[in-house]
Amino acid sequence: MMTTAFKRRKLGVLSTAMTHQNRENTYHLDAGETDAGTRLDRFLAAGLAHMSRSRLKSLIETGHVRCGDATITEPDYRVKPGETFTVVVPAATPAVPQPQNLPLAVIYEDSDLIVIDKPAGLVVHPAAGHADGTLVNALLGHCGSSLSGIGGVSRPGIVHRLDKDTSGLLVAAKNDRAHQGLARLFEAHDLERRYHALVFGLPSPPAGDIVGNIGRDRRNRKKMAVLRHGGKTALTHYKTLHRSRALDLAFIECRLATGRTHQIRVHLSARGHPVIGDPLYGRSAGRRRALPEALRAAVTAFPRQALHAAVLGFRHPCRDQDLRFTSPLPADMAALLDTIERADVKPARPR
Repeated sequence: MMTTAFKRRKLGVLSTAMTHQNRENTYHLDAGETDAGTRLDRFLAAGLAHMSRSRLKSLIETGHVRCGDATITEPDYRVKPGETFTVVVPAATPAVPQPQNLPLAVIYEDSDLIVIDKPAGLVVHPAAGHADGTLVNALLGHCGSSLSGIGGVSRPGIVHRLDKDTSGLLVAAKNDRAHQGLARLFEAHDLERRYHALVFGLPSPPAGDIVGNIGRDRRNRKKMAVLRHGGKTALTHYKTLHRSRALDLAFIECRLATGRTHQIRVHLSARGHPVIGDPLYGRSAGRRRALPEALRAAVTAFPRQALHAAVLGFRHPCRDQDLRFTSPLPADMAALLDTIERADVKPARPR
């Protein structure tokens, strides 16, 4: 338990303690002479500026505020000098995802696990701004209550994830044994994951490795970055499948040897080959302007990062069986690749 004291205007002493086991917050506020007669909700709001008065009023009414050993439930209680008030803010309870009947492209399913082909735009698990309509909601609707609790309340069955706007193959567990086994495979990087990407620039050499520790960008906490010091070891193998010197664009395959957040997008961007359509690591305005008009329009209008999880292979965690799945390039990326290849065709020289 950690206790810190703060001096506050109009207050004697405010101390706060956090119980790390359940993450509830407890605050202690001492009333001074100048606080005499102040409504309790106003008094608390003055000392706990990070909380709204309406939130504090609710805490009072639900019995989370004490004066000594007595629970105070009246927000208009008048404060007396020398009184000490204890405010207990309960830990936030994670929302329990609800089953939803959402379409799922199921590639493989047995009693232990399920492999799906995730479309671009589908969020994997509930988070701020995405309370429902996620892959987790769809899995709960498809698999039933057996999935609940495996891997955590908000992420039942999930052992890895794809970014919202990355399409492709993803596996989820349907019971504890499968979840633990898959988690060990991912932790040991003992599985095959290949991605297809459309990128700016021509990787040189055409095939090779990208090595660079990845951690939180120190200038933009929403991004990851290749760090010279710190971060986690990351290795991406790549090979070029199609390259256009005239257009300075390439279609490549990346094979993950590790699994860091945004790894492929970060590694490719750091090497000067950002993924087409990547809103976070793109840095491609100048390169778009250099493209022929029709292709420039297609690249500019592409609504997401052109990244697809094309191959997923692993040892079944509960059976003596090797599994390997492939997913064809989705329609939007296939159309963009076709546009690139057509723009790359050079007209015949006049004789």
